[in-house]
Amino acid sequence: MSSAPEQEAEQGERFARDPGRPGTGAGPVPRTAGTNGHRPTASAPPAGAPVWPGSPEPLGARFKVGADGVAGTNFALWAAGAEAVELCLFDDEEEGEGEKGTAAPGGAVRETRCHLTELTHEIWHGFVPGVLPGRRYGYRVHGRWDPWTGARWNPSKLLLDPYARAVDGDFALPPEVYGHVRDWPQQHIADTVRDERDSAPYVPKGVVVADDDDWADDHRPKTPWPDSVIYELHVRGFTMRHPGIPERLRGTYAGLAHPAAVEHLVRLGVTAVELLPVHQFAHEDHLLRRGLRNYWGYNSIGYFAPHAAYAASGSRGRQVGEFKRMVRALHAAGIEVILDVVYNHTAEGGELGPTLSLRGIDNRGYYRLQGDARRYADYTGCGNTLHVVQPNVLRLITDSLRYWVTEMGVDGFRFDLAAALARSMHDVDMLSPFLAVIAQDPVLRRVKLIAEPWDVGSGGYQVGAFPPLWAEWNDRYRDAVRDFWRGALPDVRDLGYRLSGSSDLYAWGGRRPYASVNFITAHDGFTLRDLVSYEQKHNEANGEGNRDGTGDNRSWNCGAEGESDDPAVRSLRGRQLRNLLTTLLLSTGVPMLVAGDEMGRTQQGNNNAYCQDNATSWIDWSLLDDTADPAWRALTDLCSRLLALRRTHPVLRSRAFFSGRPQSADGLRDLAWFSPRGTEMTEADWYAPTRTLGMYLSGRDIPQRDPKGSPVTDDSFLAVLHGGHRPQRFTLPGPPWADAYELLVDTSREDQRTAPGTRRRAGARITVPPRAVLLLRAVPPRGGQEAGSEVRT
Repeated sequence: MSSAPEQEAEQGERFARDPGRPGTGAGPVPRTAGTNGHRPTASAPPAGAPVWPGSPEPLGARFKVGADGVAGTNFALWAAGAEAVELCLFDDEEEGEGEKGTAAPGGAVRETRCHLTELTHEIWHGFVPGVLPGRRYGYRVHGRWDPWTGARWNPSKLLLDPYARAVDGDFALPPEVYGHVRDWPQQHIADTVRDERDSAPYVPKGVVVADDDDWADDHRPKTPWPDSVIYELHVRGFTMRHPGIPERLRGTYAGLAHPAAVEHLVRLGVTAVELLPVHQFAHEDHLLRRGLRNYWGYNSIGYFAPHAAYAASGSRGRQVGEFKRMVRALHAAGIEVILDVVYNHTAEGGELGPTLSLRGIDNRGYYRLQGDARRYADYTGCGNTLHVVQPNVLRLITDSLRYWVTEMGVDGFRFDLAAALARSMHDVDMLSPFLAVIAQDPVLRRVKLIAEPWDVGSGGYQVGAFPPLWAEWNDRYRDAVRDFWRGALPDVRDLGYRLSGSSDLYAWGGRRPYASVNFITAHDGFTLRDLVSYEQKHNEANGEGNRDGTGDNRSWNCGAEGESDDPAVRSLRGRQLRNLLTTLLLSTGVPMLVAGDEMGRTQQGNNNAYCQDNATSWIDWSLLDDTADPAWRALTDLCSRLLALRRTHPVLRSRAFFSGRPQSADGLRDLAWFSPRGTEMTEADWYAPTRTLGMYLSGRDIPQRDPKGSPVTDDSFLAVLHGGHRPQRFTLPGPPWADAYELLVDTSREDQRTAPGTRRRAGARITVPPRAVLLLRAVPPRGGQEAGSEVRT
């Protein structure tokens, strides 16, 4: 005989499973679900504004002048399995309940419901005269409630249009926004009990936006991939503390467009900003309960709408124009705009998450479900995964991408957890529908496409596997460079591949070195300064007991954990920062910097600051104040100088992989590797333990032609990387490599202005300081050899 709690659980489960029982769509839900004090019913449109048939194309809400010159908005929603769709229009009111509709608590909003009766190819549509830009709207979608088959329709929940181009309001997560009874006593079946409380007063609404921009005055930089330098930044964090940006514009698109912000980007020398997610996103319930917010934004809910909280001009559609003006300002400065996009999952989470949009429109059509259709397939670690194999989902994503290119002016995309998008039914498939559609799309195949080439599912690690047209975040580069400078590489074989473009990963299928996006840090993990200051994560402020964030940081604190007043520790950390930046900017491939790393930004050891919307994450521009600590200004100057060298010298940004073979009778190679003896490295040298590597890049043999087909020539360079803690003697290679060498960069010096100009003869033995990079320009053999003593720094 069952105990009372067991009987209650069994009765609850039968109650939820039985299609003839309440809560399954066959009748009213239990009163425990509540009704928020009213049960609104559908009403006809206001007098004189009938719902005309309209058009199923395009999807979303599009304002236009319809038949007989009548202005209004066409609404179209894909909802294949729905039984009925109501368009809900919202008006602000002075007080009380509207004549037709429902007022929110306090009587601030009137809701008018309009039935969409036209259904064409699974798209519900209608044209509503008199609905002008700025009008707020949402949908209520009717259908079966049967979670065991994946059916989760609930018309009590107001749903955001997946194609909404602007969103007004904040996402809070009270119980009313859940399609199921969130607080049902038996949590293991809570997702099966339908909640009939109205969510409209608690959720944001879509906003009708006018098409009023043809981009005729915009000039896209169209920077070639080999010439690109990416700068990953957060719109809010980059501008919140900038003293040159007016306070009312800080944290906004307008703030990023301000001349003070653009000036730093131009002076630094980057060619593109990669913006952390700017699609409309929501904050997770567990963060809101702890008084925190999602700062990074990897929790999208609106793929067409710029995140309204980053707009200084308001959220009733003005954020769209503000975003466009930001893009124009950056383009005018020669800077491209790349968006970090999250199409692998949405903010609705798993079966216990809120019902905000896709779940209530057609759960089975939008999400990957398990064999037990109550559950979601989760290749993202975020509760759900979009079912990209479904044509309507693939259309949603590609329509969104094209919209941001053609109507919002952006120049490319970085795809979060891109392996999840490349899955066919289960496995990652490089012939998947998503990748195939992108490859043939006349708009998308011409913009920059960057994959984060992994997800959390089985077989999800796909570095080096994406097809031509795609660049990839190269974490193999990150790990090798970190390990070399912290003394954890047994030899320099892996480092050689990473410095020269990672041909072991990308020299196939016509791919080029610029398929490798080289990075040492990213938003996720330690900042560059923290990488040389902490060996352990310090994420206590996140409220998760320091359990979040990776423990594999490959960092070295230089002898003290955290900030230190020890001059020796501070000096060593400064040298390591210069080593890491110099290595990144001299490597073949596309370098990616993280905003603030060039000036020593710290997060105090937090390597997962996704919920820190505060000074922990915001850039501290006072670091550039020479009176505080001149070292940070010097680091910025070094970064700018290295980028200028890269921009000036094509040999530092090769468009093709090096051959490593002699290019002429004198035996000169386009790429050569040298041991400290000054001789080319042998096979045995690559396998021998060593902390020193010399890389020679020949400017005489660049595999590149100018627009008229003539060979491109350049200076030749020798970079010497020494990761040992003692000085290292190094013999400068003689002819045919050079007659002499001019020292350009020496990372053992804080102030690089004292280093350039020192020239030494080929064959001289120089002393490389401990843990340092030397960059030398090779003076070609042509007589006039200059003798000199060795370089001591």
